[in-house]
Amino acid sequence: MKRSTLLILSITGVYSAILHTAAWSVNNFLMTGPKAYLTFSSSVAAGAHSGMEECKFQFGWERWNCPESALQLSTHNRLRSATRETSFVHAISSAGVMYTLTRNCSLGDFESCGCDDSRNGRVGGRGWVWGGCSDNVEFGEKVSKLFVDALETGHDTRALINLHNNEVGRLAVKDTMRRACKCHGVSGSCSIQTCWLQLAEFREIGNYLKIKYDQAHKLEMDKRRMRAGNSADSRGATAETFHHIHATELVFLEDSPDYCTRNASLGHQGTEGRECLQTGKNLSQWEKRSCRRLCTECGLRVEERRAEVVASCNCKFHWCCTVRCEQCRTLVAKHFCTRRDPAAPNHIRQRSRGHRR
Repeated sequence: MKRSTLLILSITGVYSAILHTAAWSVNNFLMTGPKAYLTFSSSVAAGAHSGMEECKFQFGWERWNCPESALQLSTHNRLRSATRETSFVHAISSAGVMYTLTRNCSLGDFESCGCDDSRNGRVGGRGWVWGGCSDNVEFGEKVSKLFVDALETGHDTRALINLHNNEVGRLAVKDTMRRACKCHGVSGSCSIQTCWLQLAEFREIGNYLKIKYDQAHKLEMDKRRMRAGNSADSRGATAETFHHIHATELVFLEDSPDYCTRNASLGHQGTEGRECLQTGKNLSQWEKRSCRRLCTECGLRVEERRAEVVASCNCKFHWCCTVRCEQCRTLVAKHFCTRRDPAAPNHIRQRSRGHRR
């Protein structure tokens, strides 16, 4: 409960700045007065929350596991990092906001928005036509831009990188949409279909962006020209670099720090005390290697702890109509990263190849 509260407070702090920055834009776009904030702010906060929850899922068994501090997307009077991880946070947060706004629009939660029927009646392909209620991603995209992109008030390279990664997140929502169809015809012959576009599950968008994270491109900037700040020379160097970057490609500027060790100033907790997986059903190879990645390669040891779990068991159906279960207690083994015994021999610290995560 405390963890959730901190996250909600973090979201509130970040997006309170957005509401003031984008006030004129939202008012001019749809409506005037404080009603605009009440209409969209809750969806924006919910979208940011779902984005960070997906981030935690995607990085649950990696050294960097999407801590609450990762949500601080705006400057807040300090220099922001522009790492591979930051690029994912911007993309998944932007996607979450757009996704929630789009979904709420299609559900009729906003008076000013509904289904996208702009293509209805047109022939979409052989044997099918556009119809039904397509999710209005154009609306979700426009409003999410007003809120999320308003965080970037600077004109330097970092701001442009963040805006680019925000857009990658929004494109991910569009690129993962799927076509749903309904058959028509005599006796269910399905001689013609009516089809519409609908949002994918948000987990699919998270998986899509995780692949983009793994393939993220590091920008090699001319540091001399970058030091020129907001000069024409600096802007020219940035424009030249972005000219070769695809719109759906995540980009970053700096190498990731060592996430093994705690760094309070950067908000990194390190991997000491983290749980890892060694045994279990249906574990992926990545999950099975989590103890090595989080513990061993970070100079820590794996400690097994036994915990008692109470769960319902031996359930029986009784006529009519109840189900009665017994309460069974079982001991389960969990594994955690802990410091090595100082008296033990020194071990060479191993590092995984590639970027640190």
